[in-house]
Amino acid sequence: METFKKPLTAAQEKEYLRQMNQGSSEARTLLIEHNMRLVAHIIKKYAFTDKETDDLLSIGTIGLIKAVNTFDVSRGNRLSSYAAKCIDNEILMLLRAEKKMSREVSLYEPIGTDKEGNEIHLFDVIESGECDASEHYCKKEDICRLHRGIQTVLLPKEKRVVVLRYGLFGHLVHTQKEVGSVLGISRSYVSRIEKSALEKLRSFLMM
Repeated sequence: METFKKPLTAAQEKEYLRQMNQGSSEARTLLIEHNMRLVAHIIKKYAFTDKETDDLLSIGTIGLIKAVNTFDVSRGNRLSSYAAKCIDNEILMLLRAEKKMSREVSLYEPIGTDKEGNEIHLFDVIESGECDASEHYCKKEDICRLHRGIQTVLLPKEKRVVVLRYGLFGHLVHTQKEVGSVLGISRSYVSRIEKSALEKLRSFLMM
């Protein structure tokens, strides 16, 4: 990782903030540059993710810039304390957005094949009459509504069955027999719960 400038003293920080508030772009740049070491320190907490260090550094820097731009000197805190929260928030927002996107995509990934060997998806299962429910909504709206339906209209056991059967929220796809083993119930009972849950989701989507 590249070498960053040393942190500012409280007096230096206060002076540069004063200059920045008077319109000095140079002072703003110095505040950012001398706090890059803080960004490098914070992103170490996210080494467990699959994000590259340079990507995390870039996102963290955006958080730092936001902190410098919005810091309220009158609160009496050091910029670094406020910036640390902004950097953390920026990285967390990215990770949450990517996690949400991966969950959304999973709803359209294959969950098996039909008798003719064609791939089927969750939205292929939740049908209404002659039309697939996904034909009534745009993809993004469908996903949001389905997520709300899973969270609001299903009973805990129904939610658990649907999540495991269709590999939602980061889980693997399971057969009814496997779900039964996990929940300690019979395959036929899993089938009934799944059918009831899909009926509820179908009704919810078509409201």
